[in-house]
Amino acid sequence: MDQATTFSEDPAAMARSWLAKGARRLHLVDLNGAFAGKPQNFAAVKSILKAVGDEIPVQLGGGIRDLDTIEKYIDGGLRYVIIGTAAVKNPGFLKDACSAFGGHIIVGLDAKDGKVATDGWSKLTGHEVVDLARKFEDWGVESIVYTDIGRDGMLTGINIEATVKLAQSLTIPVIASGGLAGMTDIEKLCAVEDEGIEGVICGRAIYSGDLDFAQAQAKADELGA
Repeated sequence: MDQATTFSEDPAAMARSWLAKGARRLHLVDLNGAFAGKPQNFAAVKSILKAVGDEIPVQLGGGIRDLDTIEKYIDGGLRYVIIGTAAVKNPGFLKDACSAFGGHIIVGLDAKDGKVATDGWSKLTGHEVVDLARKFEDWGVESIVYTDIGRDGMLTGINIEATVKLAQSLTIPVIASGGLAGMTDIEKLCAVEDEGIEGVICGRAIYSGDLDFAQAQAKADELGA
């Protein structure tokens, strides 16, 4: 990675702070693992699970490429593992994971203009996101995390139209991701919750201060999400 911003040196304390502010689920990414192709921050993940794992579901993506890694995480208290690049490049692995760890597998699909990207967004494939999501649904994945990579981290707003289109094509839920900018996005997503939108991943916006997480969760609760 060429550039990184550190928001906290104590992941467990940060996890507890989000729990205190009303978080319903915690989303983790092993960024180093995503690039290395294997877990790089297991100790930090373990500390987070010890701190909040008994109180809210925790999900993790990044560097998950084999069944042994999934087993290690699930046995350690992780509720869901998110498989991204490996789901596209090694579909047999995803099938095996769904069979062995039913109810614990989420697929992360990163897309730009409807096409799936892999390898940390560096490679754009010819796969249509809707087609792949339907296939993975048939294999038994729990849900889909859909990220518009043209917006992720840019604070330009969630791609509501594309997210709803994907959710409408599936019976499993979709978690929105990429570009969350503020309360307007929360309100827009709550308005389409019934289309199959299970939640939204709040990343940069809550660390930069562009979105007050406690207020956002309260608004989602108020709107029935």
